[in-house]
Amino acid sequence: MKLFGQDDAVTAFRDALDSEKLHHAWLLGGPKGIGKALFADMAARRVLAQAAAPEGLGEGLSVPESHPTAQLIAAGSHPDLRRLQRLPRDRKPDELARNISVNQVRAIQSLFATTPSMSDWRAVVIDAIDDLERSAANALLKNLEEPPAKCVFLLVCHSPGRILPTIRSRCRMLKFSRLSDDAMTSAIAQAEPELDEAERAALVQIGNGAPGQALQYAGLDIAGLDAAIRSLIAKGDAGNDARAALAQSLALKKAQPRYEAFLERAPAAIASYARQQEGRALEQAVSAWEEARSLAGGAQRLSLDPQTTVFTLAGLLASLHEPRHDA
Repeated sequence: MKLFGQDDAVTAFRDALDSEKLHHAWLLGGPKGIGKALFADMAARRVLAQAAAPEGLGEGLSVPESHPTAQLIAAGSHPDLRRLQRLPRDRKPDELARNISVNQVRAIQSLFATTPSMSDWRAVVIDAIDDLERSAANALLKNLEEPPAKCVFLLVCHSPGRILPTIRSRCRMLKFSRLSDDAMTSAIAQAEPELDEAERAALVQIGNGAPGQALQYAGLDIAGLDAAIRSLIAKGDAGNDARAALAQSLALKKAQPRYEAFLERAPAAIASYARQQEGRALEQAVSAWEEARSLAGGAQRLSLDPQTTVFTLAGLLASLHEPRHDA
C-alpha cells in the first residue's frame, strides 16, 4: 500500500528516524480521510522494521511485504505493536463504540511490562485520539509525560485544537493536507482498481481532497448520479418525471449511501452552476443553493423523508433551467 500526497510528512518523519532522535509522540493532524491512519501504520511498521532488520528496506516509509516485521504486523501478531481504535459494541457488533475506553489505554501497559521482543523499539498507534474518553486521555497523558524508552506513539487526530493541551504540548505535530486531484486519482485507483475512469473522476470531485471520504461512495455509480444532476440543470423537468423517478430510486433502503451522496452532490452542483452566472441568473442560483444547502444539511439530522427530500432538491436543480427560445 502506497501513501499519496503526504511527502512532506514522510520526509519529516524519516529525517527524525534516521537521525536517531525520534520524538516519542507524534500528533498527526488534518481532516478525516486524507491518509493519517495509513501514515501511522506505515510509520510504526518502518520504525519496528528498521530497528529489527534494516537491510533491504525501501524509500520513505516502505517495508517489503516479505520482511519479518511486515509479516507479523499483517498477521496481527507483532509483540511490540499496539493499535487502539473504537471497538464493536457487545450487543451490536455492526456498530462501533462511541469512544476508545480507558481500559483500552490501560491495556497498553502490558507492552511496557516486559522488554521488547523483536528489537529495542515499540510502537503504539491510536486511531483516533479524538475518540478517547476523558479518563482515557488522562491515562494516555501519563505515558506521554513519562515515556518508556524507545517507544513511539503515533496519534491520529482530526481536530488538534480540541484535544487536551497537555497532550498536544508533549507531541511533535505533523500537519496533513488535502490531496491534489492527481494524488486523489492515484489513491482511489490503488484502493479500487476496478473502477472505470468516469467513476474515479466523480469520486475525486466528491472527495474534496480526502480519498478516505470519497471511497465511501465507491461502487455507487456516482458518475451516473452526477449525470442525472447535470441533466436536471440542463434540461429542466417540466413534467416532474425525472425528479419523481430519481426520488423513488434514492428512497429505497438499499440506496441509503447513494442518497447520502446526492445530499452532498446536489448543493455542490448548484454552487458550481452559480459561479458561472451573473445578474438575475446568479441571484436565482444563489437562492436555490441556500435552500438546497439548508435542506440537505438537515435531512438526516431531522430524519426527513428521503423521497420528499430528493424530489425537492431535484426541483431546485431543475429550476435553474431556462428554456431557450429560437429567434
